[in-house]
Amino acid sequence: MRPLAVLPLALLVAACDQIDRATGSPPHVSTPGSRADATVTRVVDGDTIHVLLDGAETTIRFIGVDTPETVAPGQPIECYGPEASRFAMARLTGGAVELEFDRDLIDPYDRTLAYVWLDGRLFDETLVRRGFAEAKAYPPNTAHQAQLDAAESSARASGRGLWGACAHA
Repeated sequence: MRPLAVLPLALLVAACDQIDRATGSPPHVSTPGSRADATVTRVVDGDTIHVLLDGAETTIRFIGVDTPETVAPGQPIECYGPEASRFAMARLTGGAVELEFDRDLIDPYDRTLAYVWLDGRLFDETLVRRGFAEAKAYPPNTAHQAQLDAAESSARASGRGLWGACAHA
């Protein structure tokens, strides 16, 4: 094959890779349960981080949890939000994590959706069990929802974290 004939194909492949990176979608992820190693470069709040993934800065929104808001434009800082953010910062900043992907890869804000594993433990569950987050199902991404719901039941029953500090309806 002539080198000039291969050039357009190589450019197309490179462009597709850049498109994936521009949208934040991990190019190697294609099936639920796929995993990838990453390094946390910044913690935005309790349930959103930036990581270095495949050489690209990628925003990750944790699947199955919701922490109180601290940085949402136009919204007040919610009860226990600063505590959740500090906990995530202390545990994750600069650390190595493993990301586990589910069915939907990208949310409406162009963030990559993933479960975050730290030292072999589901960090999403740690947030919920310690009362820094609520378990919140976002179908179809529900691979660990039963585990997260059980962690919330335990935190609620014990009044841990936001369940003891904040008024809930």
